[in-house]
Amino acid sequence: MSQLLWLAALLKSQYFSSVPVPNTSFEGQTTIVTGANTGLGFEAAKHFVKLNASRVIIACRNLEKGEAAKKAIEGEAKRTGVVEVWQLDLSSYNSVKAFAARASTLDRIDVLLENAGISTSKFSIMEDNESSITVNVVSTFLLALLMMPKLKEMSKKFNKQPHLVIVSSEVHGLTDLPERKDPSGDIFATLNDKSKAAMSARYPTSKLLEVLIVRAMVEQQMQPGYPVLINYVNPGFCRSELMREVGLLRQIVYLFLNARSTEKGSRTLVHASQAGPKSHGQYMSNCAVDVPSAWVRSEEGRKTGERVWKELSRKLEGIEPGILANL
Repeated sequence: MSQLLWLAALLKSQYFSSVPVPNTSFEGQTTIVTGANTGLGFEAAKHFVKLNASRVIIACRNLEKGEAAKKAIEGEAKRTGVVEVWQLDLSSYNSVKAFAARASTLDRIDVLLENAGISTSKFSIMEDNESSITVNVVSTFLLALLMMPKLKEMSKKFNKQPHLVIVSSEVHGLTDLPERKDPSGDIFATLNDKSKAAMSARYPTSKLLEVLIVRAMVEQQMQPGYPVLINYVNPGFCRSELMREVGLLRQIVYLFLNARSTEKGSRTLVHASQAGPKSHGQYMSNCAVDVPSAWVRSEEGRKTGERVWKELSRKLEGIEPGILANL
């Protein structure tokens, strides 16, 4: 029943909700968009450039593809010298550390839009986790926490909260993280055990983990008034490269679910990047504050979020000792 309710809500959103074209100026601002050589990140970067951002850094694993994206973005906006291509590979903790160190030398950062992610049904290990968990979860929050001192510095310098936006998805509502019930008592270890991996649900699982982590972080350490505004955004179901593994089936799914273009989906990302204080710690959907799944909001969801955040905290401290002090 819960999945039928989820589908009904999704269809309502896809067919009856509108997402306005962003028109708020980003003049004078510096924005960073991860995973911006294609899809939602590419379209979001285009919006930032068109909205007069002074500097738009697109973080890409492949620099050649990044340069091609830069040329296309600046060409369409008829503005040059705005986009910079920086290398970032979320499958490598060292790459994340190097990117954060470089970004920390910038004289200004107004938006860190963490869009990069993968969706795969193939189990593989990257660093110390299954690849989806490393890229979508661990490296995403590793970058967020490594950048936190700089973002807090920017808040003080410009008397304005910078935005940290985590791109999540409504598919987080498709799972209640059954791995939490594993006898081992270690959620990440269970997710990284190939013999127990339910890869068909891995992308929704990674998105649910993002939701749980943001909520736990905000509740425990980033209460309203925190110098950095963090929110997590659902772009809606879009035609993107994330579904490339399913081949011809995706065209049927796109039609049935009235899939959005990546440009339309990217509007939600840009909106979250300039949303006001009421969006802090909140789930954003269709360019408005919304609520995550009922399970996330349940007592079991809250307790699970605390567990996940505690486990991730240990993992992050192992990767970069002292990182939690950045909060």
